[in-house]
Amino acid sequence: MKSSLGQIIPQDFYYDPPWVVAPKLLGKILVNKKLGVSGKIVEVEAYGGVDDPASHAYKGKTFRNASMFGPPGHLYVYFTYGMHWCSNVVCLEQGIPGAVLIRALAPLEGLEIMRQRRNIAIGKNLCNGPAKLSQAMGITKDLDGNSLFNSNQDLVIVQNENLSFFEISQGRRIGISKAKELEWRWWITEEPNISKTAVKN
Repeated sequence: MKSSLGQIIPQDFYYDPPWVVAPKLLGKILVNKKLGVSGKIVEVEAYGGVDDPASHAYKGKTFRNASMFGPPGHLYVYFTYGMHWCSNVVCLEQGIPGAVLIRALAPLEGLEIMRQRRNIAIGKNLCNGPAKLSQAMGITKDLDGNSLFNSNQDLVIVQNENLSFFEISQGRRIGISKAKELEWRWWITEEPNISKTAVKN
């Protein structure tokens, strides 16, 4: 099934563990068809389940993290710092928690809409962080649990048909206090839109 930008990524893409899915998401395009905005995924971070102390699923299923235990290829949206939404792609089979945090996008379509939503004028700051991209893309709790592979949904992830070769860098996750040694963060090398925190690490 195609969106206006490319082939929608099928559900079976997401059945692997998050540390396998995460780097494969780089270069794919996140699209909000309703708003007319899109961005290339340029930085991601993987989180496991009950065996990952840094994961929201570490202590089991709750009302907040229920979508992380849901079917693969769906969205897990959570609220952080009392003001920001963050967007994650659920992986593995239903009932086995795992997700990939989308940390940064390179804006493609609807830049003026993104600027209005973010209330800024500088392009490179539109989506260079998980909270920023969620705001720019119109992702809130209302989309928690939504499918990312259903053409009837507003939010989908599609293939990048204009993608050229790029190098991938790998490093430790950011902003966590446990399991900091795991190198479960990936980004497109020399990409100017990666998160500011990532640039410093």
